[in-house]
Amino acid sequence: MFEAMIWAGTGLSIAGLAGLVWSIVKVAKARRANLPDEELRAAVQAVLPWNLGALFLSVIGLMLVMLGISLG
Repeated sequence: MFEAMIWAGTGLSIAGLAGLVWSIVKVAKARRANLPDEELRAAVQAVLPWNLGALFLSVIGLMLVMLGISLG
């Protein structure tokens, strides 16, 4: 059971990491597009909830891994 918890946490962490990489790429593309200041701010603000969600997912995954290791 604890091994499944570790693998589930690993999957969540990888999904969160993928989300973080996606948000970095999205903001980098917006910066390279030489958008005006207001449009760049709008692009970053649109990505911010996804970035925070991915970070939360990654943290929950890491907590599951640590809990599975501690209890197993």
